[in-house]
Order: sequence, then C-alpha cells, then structure tokens
Amino acid sequence: MDDLLESVLDYVRSDYTDYAIMINGEWGAGKTYFWNNQIKRKIESLSLNGRRYKTIYMSLYGISNLEEISKKIFIETTQLMDKDLRRYMQTHEHDGIPEYAKTSIDMANLFGVSKSGEKIDYDEFFSVTDKVLCFDDLERANVDVIDILGYINNFVEHDHMKTIIICNEKELATKMKSENLEMKTFIATYLLDKQGELNNNDLPMVEKIKDRIEKVFERTNDYERIKEKLIGETFEYAPKFDYIINGILMRYESNPSLLKFLRENSSYIMATFKRSGTRNLRILKQALNDFKKVYEMTEKLYPNTNRLIMQTMLIFTIAASFEIKAGKITKEKFKYIEDNEEYKSILVSSRVLMDNKQFYIKEFDSNYYYNFKAEYRFFKFVEYYIRTRIFDMKLFKKDMEEAELASGGEKEMPAYKKILVEEYWKIPDDKFFEVVYEALEDVKKGNLQLIEIAKLFVYYIYFYNNNLISYDLKTLKEDFITGMNLAVAHSRYFPNVREELEKISIYNNSSDDINDVVSSFNQLNDELLEKEYEIKAEEIFKNIPMKMEQFYERFDTECMDIPIFKYYDPYQILQRISCAPNEDIVIIKERMLKRAKQHPEVLKEEMKNMNSLKRMITDYLKGKDTTIKTVIMKGFAKDLDQIIADEG
Repeated sequence: MDDLLESVLDYVRSDYTDYAIMINGEWGAGKTYFWNNQIKRKIESLSLNGRRYKTIYMSLYGISNLEEISKKIFIETTQLMDKDLRRYMQTHEHDGIPEYAKTSIDMANLFGVSKSGEKIDYDEFFSVTDKVLCFDDLERANVDVIDILGYINNFVEHDHMKTIIICNEKELATKMKSENLEMKTFIATYLLDKQGELNNNDLPMVEKIKDRIEKVFERTNDYERIKEKLIGETFEYAPKFDYIINGILMRYESNPSLLKFLRENSSYIMATFKRSGTRNLRILKQALNDFKKVYEMTEKLYPNTNRLIMQTMLIFTIAASFEIKAGKITKEKFKYIEDNEEYKSILVSSRVLMDNKQFYIKEFDSNYYYNFKAEYRFFKFVEYYIRTRIFDMKLFKKDMEEAELASGGEKEMPAYKKILVEEYWKIPDDKFFEVVYEALEDVKKGNLQLIEIAKLFVYYIYFYNNNLISYDLKTLKEDFITGMNLAVAHSRYFPNVREELEKISIYNNSSDDINDVVSSFNQLNDELLEKEYEIKAEEIFKNIPMKMEQFYERFDTECMDIPIFKYYDPYQILQRISCAPNEDIVIIKERMLKRAKQHPEVLKEEMKNMNSLKRMITDYLKGKDTTIKTVIMKGFAKDLDQIIADEG
C-alpha cells in the first residue's frame, strides 16, 4: 500500500496535470477506508506556496442526476470557507459534515456570506491548485457513467484540478452489460434473422448474438474512449489483508480480554476470511462486531467456557456472516436447522448416504472447518443473531450448555497450550517440568499442528538457554522434527511462519537450531500447500457444468495467480467442459486467455496438463459431425495451443 500511496502523492505534487487517476478494487476491500485514513491525511499534510492542500470528497452512491453532484461539491467547498465551522470540526476531529446537518447550513453561503458573518474569500474559493477532488462509488451512481465521466472531465481538462476516482471496474462493466439484457438479446436476434445470418453456421449462435449486442448497444467502447481521455493512470487496490485485519482488531482495545483472544486466534480469522472466497472487509468487520457481542455475553454468563468452544464460535460467526451477507446462500439454508445435533445429522446423511439435498451444508462444513476438530460446530443463537439482528438469550443459553456438555464439560487446558497461550512464567514451579514433559510428548506423537510445534520449539530453546530444562539439544531438535513429520498428516498450510514466530517476544532469528526446525517446517508446509491446491482444484472444477456462476466467481478470485490446472486431471476437465453449454465453453476459454495474459508466470507449472488437455480435445473431436459445440471446442483447442506456444 505504501507504493500506491506514494504514487497518488506524486500525482498531487505534480506541477501540471491534465488527467485524473483511478483507484480500482473490489467492493468491501477497504478502498474508502484507505482514502479516509491514509490518502486524505497525507494529502492534507502537503502544502502549496504556504497553503495546505484541501480534499473534497463525494460519494456518488445513489446520485440520480448531475445536479446532485454539483450540490455536493458546493456544500463540501463552502464548509471550508467558514472559519468557525472549520475550527469546530478540527477541535472535534470530524472528517466531514453529517448529511442531515448539511441540509440546515445557513443558505447565506449562496450569497457569499459565511455562517460566521464573514465574506467568503473568493481568491481561496476559486483556487483550484490547492484542492483535490475525490469521487467514490462511481459504479453505484444512478446516472450514466459516460455522463459522469464527461462531467468530471470539465474539472480535469479545463481547471486542471487534481482528481481521484475510486471505483470497482468489474462491477461497472457488469452493470453496463446487464442493463436491459433481455431486450438487447431479442433485438439482436431479430436483426440477425432479418439479415439472414441467424442460420449461418460460420460462428456459434452465442457469439453472434453477443457480437451483435456489442455493435448495436454496447457502450464499453464509449467508456474506454472517455476513460482513455480522462484517466491518466489506473492503480489496482490490492490490500495486504493480514496487515489490515491486524488494524481492524485494534478497534477492540477497550476490551483487553477480547483483543487478546482475537490476536491469539488471528490465524483462524485470516483462514476463515480466505475460505469465504471474498475480499469483503466490510463483512469481516461486521462479523467481528457480532462476535464482540457473543464474546462479552459468554464472558459474563459462562466465564469458564472451554477455549475450543470460543474458537469454534469465532469461526462460525465469521463463516455464517460471509455466507449470508455476501449473498452466497439464501438465509433459509440455515434457518430451518434447529441445533448442532440436526446439523451433524445432515452431515452424516450427506456423506454416508450421499444425500445431495443437503450438499451445501457438507460444503460449508468441509470448507470452514477443514482440519478443525470440534464436536459442537453449529450455534443457532449466532446464526439467528446474524440473520435477524436479535440476540436470543434462550437460544444462547441452550447452545452454551449443550456445547459444554458435548465438549466433555470443563477440561483443563492442554500442557502445550499453557506454554503457547498463557505466559509461561505463570506456570507454578512445581508444575513446570510436568507441563514441559506433557507438551513434548504431544510433539513427539505429532498430536499438534505444524505451526504449533514450530512455535513451541522457540520456547524450548529459550528454556534450554536459560537452564530451565536439561534435555540434550540435538535429541530435542530431532524430537521436534520427527513430531512435525507425523503432524503433517492432519495439519493445515500456514503462510508466513517467520512472521508468526516474530510475534513471540523470545524469538531468536539468529538461532541455528530454530532455523533448522523452520527449514523442516517449510518443506512440510509446501507439501500441505500442494494438498490444499488439490482440494481447491477439486472444489472449483466440480462446479462445471452445473454451477457455472460459482465456478466463475471462484476461478476469478482464487485461481488467477496459482497453477490450478496442475492439480486437476485433464481428462476430468475435458469431460466437464464438453458437458457445459456452448456459451459457458466460450466464457471459460476467455477466462483462461485473460489469465494467461495477466499471470503468465503460473503457466510454467501447468504446461504438462495443458498439453494433455489440448491433445485430449483433439482426440475427442475426431470423427464427430460439425456442430456449434465441435466448432467451439476446436476454437478452445486452438487457443490452448496459443497459450502453450506463448509460454514456450
């Protein structure tokens, strides 16, 4: 993000510009937060000829005509003129006037008089060199985007104002293409029929209709034309989610116990966020706020709750929030599940009896609880709270009592957890050797996760160096490496092991012994990543041909920069693609071409399977009659050949 921030500041500092810049990114990824908390503050710390830069921010969300934009600019500008108002906002650390308050600002501003009775300084009012405009939510305006960009172009081309546009171009393109789609398809088909091209087999029907719609209706070319004229640079907003999530957790500083719990379980938060298949930080923030309520009520009424239950509630709260709020499922999917017992029975029936009626629940469980062992995994009170915004105390008490019972009641924390989770110096002296011994036994048997074993080794090296334990160091290291080799069978991939170890205050990055264990960890961790890619490939490709929308979403968000084709049988790909509708085969081909162009580095590991797939398609087409599908499949093989040739 530092590079993006510096690029924006370079643009603002430039003496002369006749273009705007665009920040493009997905909904909920934190673009507006990035503007408010970093870009805006940095810009307003700059000065021009002794005068501070001023930012004028406008969300275009819901704007229905260009006049509304003018009004917003006027209000945001005149508020800068009123010294009393400006002083008040600085004193109270307000970033902007609330919308309701704007409606009651003294209309004397219209006549050149500020609310404090002072005349507006028109030199300042008409100055454009020290002001920066920011237009947010371009894709959410109810005005034609071409008209909006033309409107913004007036400021850029004529006034040379520094202008930043924040948007989601993916949603913008979808919006432009989906408007009146049925009408466009009908008219395109009618025109093809009138021109005698409807029954001509030179191109697949889907491509013909698509091309005709683009020629007659599509405004993408208009958008690209005005964008090329207006936008000088487009920056992709790709946040470092682990860094941002750590920042999100800081909002819970007022509750040290909650903050400590969330930090200790940040790996579960990150893993659940990634498994959601979205990049929507807004939903994650809402989910963590919901969990805050869950945590505080649990601490108040059930203070001795098993730690595993708390972790499971955290995962479930985040997972259910994404599934419901991201529109991935209808609310009824969870609504009629009464309790954890019913949830588990559905899992049994879907797995043992192959009952596809409950396929979604099985997918939910295997995705979010992958390698996470807990008897109680469905909390009705949490689901009900997310869905209805009502915290039902009766459901809460029922879930908590049943969860404790399912977990075997109140259990003592395992020895290794006492070292990892609690401050080791709080362990009583007469219990210390017992705890160290028990934890080491769990390590040697491979009972723990890989990352837990690596973290434990840091503590054991510290204990050894401070004469708290008397184990032979060589044997100790061998025990840990052996334990990791056993643990890999049930562990999950963990990114950034060094970053995780650096969170431990006693970590010594110059220790050869620690580095040896980390080296072994990395080797095993790479194997886990390979397994996860295999699982991901199976999950994603099995959506072809029945669940194409899910395939497109996951392919676009998860497969662009990983060699996913390396991990799935080419014959299975052929079988699935050949059963897909013609339109989807064309779309899959386009996705693959786009991916090859944007991320050519991933193709190296996929070449073997790409070659196999191309040969299989060629063999599949031998002897088949010419149909729309065979023509499309030939085109698919031809484009695969091009991808292979480009990489070669």
